[in-house]
Amino acid sequence: MFAASGVRVVRHSDRRRRARRRRVLWGGGEVLVTVGVVMLLLVVHQLWWTNREARRGAERKVEALEREWGSGGSGGGGESGSPTASPAPSPAAGASAAAVSGAGRSGGARRSYVPVTLPRSSQAYAVLTVPRLHLRVPVAEGVSKAEVLNKGYVGHYRGTQQPGQAGNFALAGHRNTHGEPFRYLPRLRRGDAIEVETRTATYTYDVDTILPQTSATDSGVVRPVPRSLVRPSYGYTEPGYYITLTTCTPEFTSRYRMVVWGKLVSMRPR
Repeated sequence: MFAASGVRVVRHSDRRRRARRRRVLWGGGEVLVTVGVVMLLLVVHQLWWTNREARRGAERKVEALEREWGSGGSGGGGESGSPTASPAPSPAAGASAAAVSGAGRSGGARRSYVPVTLPRSSQAYAVLTVPRLHLRVPVAEGVSKAEVLNKGYVGHYRGTQQPGQAGNFALAGHRNTHGEPFRYLPRLRRGDAIEVETRTATYTYDVDTILPQTSATDSGVVRPVPRSLVRPSYGYTEPGYYITLTTCTPEFTSRYRMVVWGKLVSMRPR
């Protein structure tokens, strides 16, 4: 009778189905909100917290190294024990920086290479300063993410030369997160100063060549005579006193590498 008069009959089963749909939609919405909050927290952790903690840790390490050098104590940063003294440099390594790079800032005066101690793996033993980038950061042995790069340090490629030695002193640093010391590396220009301080001396390099992008596996850029294997028009053909800075590019990716090369122009004993 009710159906014939146009009144809709609502069954209990219809109500239950609608109630179930509402619960499913509500539950799905809660899950999406929860996932969104978790993702936001992860982004905050990566982009803010890791930077904050790594920068603070790197600043403390720079201060610790400076205190240690000022006190004249032995060791080289101390994270992994006292290092072994380095062997005497070869005649090539002992040549003056000014003689290699021209008159340089020292006016051509001959100055011998001052050997640094041989650092152990993950040990911070030098300080990298880049005035244009307002950067002052520890240099540690090796490029381990967990033990070096994620601490906000710059890592030294093992097997490459040490500061002031003939050959290539090659370094790596994060472009983003964990202190991101090399975030603004693209701002460098030819002639900009790069300083490396050790217990025994301060070495000054001048930016010479910038390779905007190359393969992450381009090992030629850290060879003793650095030259890109992917883009061979970038690099050098003769031995010298080089520094290499490498980082990921573009930002927030690790697909390619950016490379900055510099040449040693002066050395100042401590």
